[in-house]
Amino acid sequence: MSKVTGPSPSGICLEKLANGSYLNLAPHPDGSNRVFLSDQAGKMFLATIPAEGSRELLTIDESNLFLDLTKEVHFDAELGLLGIAFHPEFLKNGRFFVSFNCDKVMWPECSGRCACNSDVDCDPAKLDSDNGAKPCQYHSVISEFFTNGTYVKPVEVRRIFTMGLPFTSHHGGQILFGPKDGYLYFMMGDGGRKGDPHNFSQNKKSLLGKIMRLDVDNVPDAKAMSGFQLWGNYSIPKDNPYSQDKNLLPEIWAMGVRNPWRCSFDSERPSYFLCADVGEDKYEEVDMITKGGNYGWHYYEGPLPFNPPGSSKTSNSTKIENPIFPVLWYNHYDINQKEGSASITGGYFYRSSTDPCLYGTYLYADLYAGVIWGGAETPVGSGNFTSSLIPLQCASDSPISCSSETEPSSSSSSPLLGFVFSFGQDNNKDIYLLASTGLYRIVRPSRCSFHCPLETIKSVAPSQQPDRSPPSPSSSKQLYNISILVIYILAWCSLLVVR
Repeated sequence: MSKVTGPSPSGICLEKLANGSYLNLAPHPDGSNRVFLSDQAGKMFLATIPAEGSRELLTIDESNLFLDLTKEVHFDAELGLLGIAFHPEFLKNGRFFVSFNCDKVMWPECSGRCACNSDVDCDPAKLDSDNGAKPCQYHSVISEFFTNGTYVKPVEVRRIFTMGLPFTSHHGGQILFGPKDGYLYFMMGDGGRKGDPHNFSQNKKSLLGKIMRLDVDNVPDAKAMSGFQLWGNYSIPKDNPYSQDKNLLPEIWAMGVRNPWRCSFDSERPSYFLCADVGEDKYEEVDMITKGGNYGWHYYEGPLPFNPPGSSKTSNSTKIENPIFPVLWYNHYDINQKEGSASITGGYFYRSSTDPCLYGTYLYADLYAGVIWGGAETPVGSGNFTSSLIPLQCASDSPISCSSETEPSSSSSSPLLGFVFSFGQDNNKDIYLLASTGLYRIVRPSRCSFHCPLETIKSVAPSQQPDRSPPSPSSSKQLYNISILVIYILAWCSLLVVR
């Protein structure tokens, strides 16, 4: 049997809970209504979420930081504190992890091997500076911290991972624990520059353009570590796809991504692991991540072949076998017809009972457009997704007006989100938008006069079934082939019109 999903939503109703700008929201592992928030500059806060409809604000004491890494973090454009993750046994061991960027010129402890190295036929001395920074001046770091539950000193327990970055963009940076295997997943972009000129994303000796899977519980001692070519204090899960191949990097779980920006596991189907990947010139995409999967970059962008700079005009797509195509995508031109700029922000499968009509829908957004799409899998378990733009409204009784920074809302209106940086999910599975103008929560649709026939059944969520394995890549490939045929037919018709 397949899972039940809600009827198509008529719109998403939001309430604004705070004005601050945050990149990460993680629920407190104790199951309470508390969440951890972090900003890009390196500050981490503990906050209390009010009950929905209470008209109360998010309670946060910004003068009493949970963690302050502003001296260690380099904050600029795509650089900063990018990810937080709490160990599955956090309530017992107090362990949590932070992913951030540092500048070795400003912080001596920011030191690691450069991702541009002889293993991948790359010489840092031959790379040009990027935005005033030398190659591998900036690093990607994962640090482990300990807390007793009430406070934490900004002193790391150990450095999990450190890698020098060839350029100043496309670093991904998110970390999260697998809900079933307990391993730490680390999303890494291709390292920057147009078209991934060194093809790092397709090089299995490089960790750039990859999704990594690390064991942070079984760390070899210093003597044993000397026999491994690792990037820090971790071990390799035995079932990683390249764990037994000494010529390839065993950290790799999946490859061929450009700049993964926000990934999530479906809380009801943990085998569904979706990642949004920021595109280059034309397409933004959402990929269903599987073990050993190759998602095509830099030979594919979205659903179509991509010709990297300096390549021949003929397609290079034959250079990789069995690429996995995205389950969702959109064209830059559809977002910003004037400039064509777009940048996808990945979200979550909606699993809250607050809006039953959203149930089972994968929500995602665009950084610049300030809009949200819903991806519906039809039939459930097929891997075939269709997407629709969902109207947004701000509740008339929102604690803060969605068009003002100080006043309560007095009537339903379209929210002024600004840049949509990220999504978050609390212990009730309610979904939050982390935007440049503040923190927003998805609330009951009736508060914005949206009609959802299931809303009156507040305590009854759609039936839950055992987890199903994700569909095989072939099902996505069938959808891809149909989509390409449609694209070519439309292009042919447009030529007839021009003629």
